[in-house]
Amino acid sequence: MPSRSDRLAPLLWRKELRELASSRSYALLLVLVGALVAHAFLTAVATYAELSGAGGAPSALAQGMNPLDGILVPTFGAYDLAATLLLPFVVIGLVSSERSTGAWTILLQSPAPVRSMVTMKALALGIAWIVALVPGLVAVALWRSYGGHVHGAELAALLLGHLLRAGLTIGLAAAAAAVTAQPASAAIVTLGVTVGSWALDFVAAVRGGVWERIAAFTPTATLRLFEQGLVRASAVAVMAATCVAGLALAAVWLDMGATLWRRVGRSAVVLLAFAVVATGGARLRSSWDVTEDRRHSFPPADEAALRALPGPLRVEVHLGAEDPRLSDLQRGVLQNLERVVPRLEVVRMSQSHTGLFARADEHYGEVWYEMGGKRAMLRSTIEPVVLETIFGLAGVAPPARGESVAYGGYPLAATGAYAAVAFYLVWPLLVVVLFAAFRRGRASRRR
Repeated sequence: MPSRSDRLAPLLWRKELRELASSRSYALLLVLVGALVAHAFLTAVATYAELSGAGGAPSALAQGMNPLDGILVPTFGAYDLAATLLLPFVVIGLVSSERSTGAWTILLQSPAPVRSMVTMKALALGIAWIVALVPGLVAVALWRSYGGHVHGAELAALLLGHLLRAGLTIGLAAAAAAVTAQPASAAIVTLGVTVGSWALDFVAAVRGGVWERIAAFTPTATLRLFEQGLVRASAVAVMAATCVAGLALAAVWLDMGATLWRRVGRSAVVLLAFAVVATGGARLRSSWDVTEDRRHSFPPADEAALRALPGPLRVEVHLGAEDPRLSDLQRGVLQNLERVVPRLEVVRMSQSHTGLFARADEHYGEVWYEMGGKRAMLRSTIEPVVLETIFGLAGVAPPARGESVAYGGYPLAATGAYAAVAFYLVWPLLVVVLFAAFRRGRASRRR
């Protein structure tokens, strides 16, 4: 026989959905998301058309016309802004409104445990965010109707990144709303954490080292990976763990029947468990390059040889954090090596930020590769040169490369037809009509 709490689960689920459907903040989020997506999509289409040679203008190289970078990422970039500045208010409103009206005190007297009620709120907010993704999916459908190309794996990775980004916001905002007494305080805490992550990104870019390793898991940095078509198990694990930890903290502090010290103790356990899981998740090495142009991958033959290297590879980099050569090395070589070399150690030796005042370091600008006691120095960041050096250190003959098919690109001079009508007229009208219908239905049930 199902327990009373199990029988209450569908009722709690419907209650949370009704609360969201009739929420003014959620309706406003949907309207604003439509406007943000419209502006981003129309701008991206116009820019893409111009680079494709619309109106007789000179066109860019076809290989550079990638719909992921030119259309999908700018369009869905509106959701990063919405998850940062709009979604927290929806979450805080859903959690704090019942506390301010006293309804939460009544709910605590039901047989349903607090964790079940928080879980239902999180699931309802997840469904709400999926609904908010509709304008973005409509933009993709419009792009396809213009004759544009969309690579399914790239789109799936991008959607996964934005879902995890929203989940992180939901967990953080729910925890802030549960811990603080007022919605305004919860909003300040959430915004403070967001600004703190931006500051961490800035410090990491300047100082590198341990700051760079920590900043690799900020919301901005992790979302950037998905936007580049790179799915890393470590990023997924840390973002999911952060979401779950935030919801667990919310459940702890919404248990108003527990004493303050008991809630503090439970919070410490949650944070300790999060630290253990996040640390373990950050060490995961698996990653997947889902891009159509294989921008994060070496040729298949080279990758197979790198996976079979006989020993660990150590890379010693003498470049400043803001030196553009370090960015080229990271994007073109190190990031790809991390994906395929089983035992890789990258060490940054330079203490200079820019390299302009690094004359005291006679080795500045050098990159040393070491394996099996043998070392080699390069100043080049060109992929074939680096791979030849690594294979030479390993005593392995470079694999024969077959003929590779170059990425052709997908230039398209589209006009963005019907997008303005769909996003600026149809979408907000649909949101307002549905919102009014839910509000009338809620009022009639109360009578």
